[in-house]
Formats: sequence, C-alpha cells, structure tokens
Amino acid sequence: MPSTNTVSADGKYIIQKVVGDINSGLALKYNHESHALGHELGINRYLVDLTESHNVESVLGNYEFAYDKMPASAGVDLDAVVALVVEPDDHSHDFVETVARNAGLNVTLFRDRDVAIQHLLSE
Repeated sequence: MPSTNTVSADGKYIIQKVVGDINSGLALKYNHESHALGHELGINRYLVDLTESHNVESVLGNYEFAYDKMPASAGVDLDAVVALVVEPDDHSHDFVETVARNAGLNVTLFRDRDVAIQHLLSE
C-alpha cells in the first residue's frame, strides 16, 4: 500500500507512512486521507514518514502544490502541524518544505524521526 495512516501510541499525532515515488497529486490525495482521520479524531499534528518515498514532482509542481492546491483543497487542515521525515541523504523533499513554509503552512522537514516527534509534541 502506498500510504497508510495510524495514530501514535499516545494519541497525539497521526503517522502517515508513504512508500514509493510521490508527486503533488498523490500528496494531495494522501493529505486528504490523513486529515480526514485527524478531523475525525480531533488531531491536527502529522508525522509524515517519507523515508521510503522520493519526491518526483517538478519545481513548478511543488510550488503549485503549496500555493494553489493545498489552500484550495477542502478537507485539508491548513493549521495542521506537519513534520516530514526523510532519509539523511534524500533532498528531493527540500523544496516542497520551503515553498510550503513560504505559503504559510506549518511544515518542517527532519532527517531524524525522534527530533520530528519532539517538534510535533512541542508545537
């Protein structure tokens, strides 16, 4: 399965695991799925595990995702706190973090899962 959503053991955040290449269309679909679960449970913090996923979207596609698709998409919590976790040598997600933050989304990229979790719990 390309994307799964579970609730952390303490019930404070949603864990979304993505496997395989990702583009803006899939990212939007996966966000809808995880945010629907978060809405149902009253959770607005998301740990997005991208350690087995590579961003294959174009620069323009990442820009449009952050500035157009996310804000215009019903069902996406624009006030969510999102921690993206990637492999230490994977820089394919770097630009989408930059444009998401510039677009006003609370998205932070991490290369250490424990640090990402600390961030989610401290926000």
